[in-house]
Amino acid sequence: MAPIIGQKAPAFKAAAVVDGQFKDVSLDQYKGKYLVLFFYPMDFTFVCPTEIIAFSDKIDQFRALGAEVVACSTDTKFSHLAWVNQPRKQGGLGEMKIPILADVTKQIASDYGVLIHHGEDAGVALRGTFIIDPEQNLRIAHINDLPIGRNVDEYIRLIEALNFHAEHGEVCPAGWAKGGKTIKPDPTASKEYFSSA
Repeated sequence: MAPIIGQKAPAFKAAAVVDGQFKDVSLDQYKGKYLVLFFYPMDFTFVCPTEIIAFSDKIDQFRALGAEVVACSTDTKFSHLAWVNQPRKQGGLGEMKIPILADVTKQIASDYGVLIHHGEDAGVALRGTFIIDPEQNLRIAHINDLPIGRNVDEYIRLIEALNFHAEHGEVCPAGWAKGGKTIKPDPTASKEYFSSA
């Protein structure tokens, strides 16, 4: 069962690599903030480091929006640490500014509906990306197949949109970017947007 948008995000607690150390990380730690929880298939692979590094390198932009980012795979904390300790020019992650969660029981990936159950990739997670709001409700869920990497800037844009809606009550049209026109969610007032579109 995949989690449901608008309902409470599935709780989790597991060991993670945080600043080169092993620490427990749980969903509860992120109450009051947005959380981008993203799953990736496996350590020491090809697309995965490009995504994890991109999220880590843009953490300051996420934090400026009141958001944190956590990566997760079904690998062990020891595998995560070895990958962090491997230099980027050798396919490693290098210094990480985000936690990397070790979902060794595969329960977290299962709870979020991204665990692969069949074939040669059984037991690994799809590229699932979930945005959880400060009240710990699931607001956005994207799932990519294994060969397709994510655009990290899209998740920054989505949090900007969620923040704008929370603050102003207006909704964001297709392709909206920060500073763009929004729509008043009312049959009459919405015409202001559509008449200028």
